Amino acid sequence: VSSARGVPSFGLGTLFGSNVADLTLVFVILIFSTRREIRVGSKILENNRWYPALLALPIFFGLDGYYSRSDGVILVASGLLFYVWILKRNHRGFAAPEARHRPPLRNFLYLLLSMAALLWGASLTVRYGVVLAELAHISPALIGMLIVGLGTTLPELFFSLRAVKKRGDELALGDVLGTVISDATIVVGLLALADPFFFPKKIVYSTAVFMVIASLMLFSFLRSGRRLTKKEGVILFLFYIIFVLVEYWVNVIV
Repeated sequence: VSSARGVPSFGLGTLFGSNVADLTLVFVILIFSTRREIRVGSKILENNRWYPALLALPIFFGLDGYYSRSDGVILVASGLLFYVWILKRNHRGFAAPEARHRPPLRNFLYLLLSMAALLWGASLTVRYGVVLAELAHISPALIGMLIVGLGTTLPELFFSLRAVKKRGDELALGDVLGTVISDATIVVGLLALADPFFFPKKIVYSTAVFMVIASLMLFSFLRSGRRLTKKEGVILFLFYIIFVLVEYWVNVIV
């Protein structure tokens, strides 16, 4: 939607900014939402060994401030291959649960209504986000990173909080990590495929770099003891504060 409205930097800033928030703030809230430590098994670490490298792909292809259709093809393909690889590694041959049968027409109508609501909401978000940026005399990308980006983390946050409450720590981790890798590869790639676009290079040199560093830090914590402690939660929170300050400096002061 942001690309169609001529402000692709807003959408790109939202994607990368929400990813930084997912990898830091969401985990901070999960850590402090329970008295116990968030634990992770070896399987999720093995599945995500290439995670930071995949997050670095948008940086590599965006160094010139432009995403072409060929860049989009590679980004989408890399994201899809990552998911295929994980599915093959974790396939156990379990029978699929029996689905609840509903009238096909009703399901189709629900799908259309949901898509219409999403497009309408996205259109309003972009429109008023750009207006807010103009009123504040700041870059639309900054609004996307720090305000809209935070809002887009809410679905992952609520789902993960419920999972942690039921001691489904790996389910919570998988949901957040899956959303981040999908946004950074498949969604960015689809944007480039639909309409190749230029964007301010600082989005890659600052926001996307923070995204990769956040992933490296998070996985370092996870591998150190296969758990996330309160101390590590504080470090992640401070990292997000630094991210906000740097983005403000890059987009407003400089």
